[in-house]
Amino acid sequence: MSASLDDIWESLREEAEEAASKERLLVAYLQETILGQKSLESALSYTLASKLKDDILPSITLRDLFLEILDEHEELREYVRSDLHAVKERDPAAAGYMSPFLFFKGFSALSSYRFAHYLWHENRRELALYLQSLISKTFGVDIHPAARIGKGILIDHATGVVIGETAVVGNNVSLLHNVTLGGTGKECGDRHPKVGDGVLIAAGAKVLGNIKIGDGAKVGAGSVVLRDVRPHCTVVGVPAKNLGACGEKLPALGMNQQIDPADFAGFDPMI
Repeated sequence: MSASLDDIWESLREEAEEAASKERLLVAYLQETILGQKSLESALSYTLASKLKDDILPSITLRDLFLEILDEHEELREYVRSDLHAVKERDPAAAGYMSPFLFFKGFSALSSYRFAHYLWHENRRELALYLQSLISKTFGVDIHPAARIGKGILIDHATGVVIGETAVVGNNVSLLHNVTLGGTGKECGDRHPKVGDGVLIAAGAKVLGNIKIGDGAKVGAGSVVLRDVRPHCTVVGVPAKNLGACGEKLPALGMNQQIDPADFAGFDPMI
């Protein structure tokens, strides 16, 4: 494991120690979730299991399942850290790693989805779908376990996010609450959006159908996107219209949901 990955765990522990020194009512909680754990993997498994547990899958069963998956899947360990770092860097509400790790349901839902995705591709599909239902009930986020999602993902606020079965999301993408990557009806097969790297999809946007959102594109809040979006373009409206080139190379990193005047240059009513 690289030094940068170890640094995330060390920073998380330091933040938990500082928080425990300030708030006595959370000392036991921080000890259970972070300070008493031996690694980020064990801390994540314990924390998610305690949130997702039910009568069918108790906490200890889920914790052992998650630990087993993390132990077998090195790439997943990298993805979890990349996602956590993305939240810290892009969300101004995250003062460090601890708050998103423990309290932000976007990170929790995404991490839990990654376990369900692993199970799906291990042909344990009933268990993957059961886990999906727990994630949806617990966090208000519905991601089909077959969807493919890259690393460095921020799902900010997260409530109401829906990502369909054949959706593909690239690396370093930012999604806001109430975003849907969905189909257009009851068609079967490949029917969900393909989102490129560095894309920002703002609050309430609906991206529907087997369409492509090019690298570095920005989708404005409340937009309904039904056609392909060219790379590095800004689209807004219902249905979405192309406002021209996006002023940022990777809008997902800047998290600027406003539509800058520069975005209106070369306005084109067609995507």
